[in-house]
Amino acid sequence: MAEVLNSWTDAAARHAIVDFILRRFAAMAAADPALVERQPWKAAAQHDIGWFSKTTDDHYQGDDTNVRTLASGILAAFAGISIEEFEEQANEFIRTTPHPTLPRGYLECGYVPMIELLAYLASNGFTNYIASGGGRDFMRPITHDMYAIDRAQVIGSSSTFAYTSDGSHGTITHQPAAGNSNGDIEMLEFTNHHDRPSLRLLIIHDDAEREFDYVTGAERALDRAQTDGWTIVSMNNDWTTIF
Repeated sequence: MAEVLNSWTDAAARHAIVDFILRRFAAMAAADPALVERQPWKAAAQHDIGWFSKTTDDHYQGDDTNVRTLASGILAAFAGISIEEFEEQANEFIRTTPHPTLPRGYLECGYVPMIELLAYLASNGFTNYIASGGGRDFMRPITHDMYAIDRAQVIGSSSTFAYTSDGSHGTITHQPAAGNSNGDIEMLEFTNHHDRPSLRLLIIHDDAEREFDYVTGAERALDRAQTDGWTIVSMNNDWTTIF
């Protein structure tokens, strides 16, 4: 059976992860005012989206100074939370929270063309996986409902876990760890095999009316798509329906 590795590419889904984390930062800062003097809690408490945008832009320019600060904050935000509790919180959030700019809930933000492609591949003997730099445990509770992909087929970033025994069952909790992701170039590069057919798609967010219009963070991927013959899909020109 053939396998297909798909990136978690929905911008709205990434926004859900960011929204979830920012609300956690704000709650922590409200509970401990001393955190307001430190990043990333300071930016979250002051609704300083510019700091987070600059952190992303700096990362794509090769400067990870603020990324390391942000990563440390994320690890601290969820340290000591059991995997069951984390999934329960993430599941409730993404199923009940509306997107801040799109007129729909996060669970309704799956791209129709992506869902149709996954269904077509599955019906023709392929096994679909989701690979993402986003949190694996954040995505797993809802990927079956959104994409008909079982949780065991979701590959993503995860924290280091610790097991605490209680003499009978025990608890697995999130612990501080480190990791990074530099976009989808390496994944798309890896899927190229000279001895078998492959399809490498790069989705361009260029529809400001129905979704978003930006290329920040995709500049190198666009260059590689041009030189290596990847298929570039324009949301504005190629997709009749987005959601």
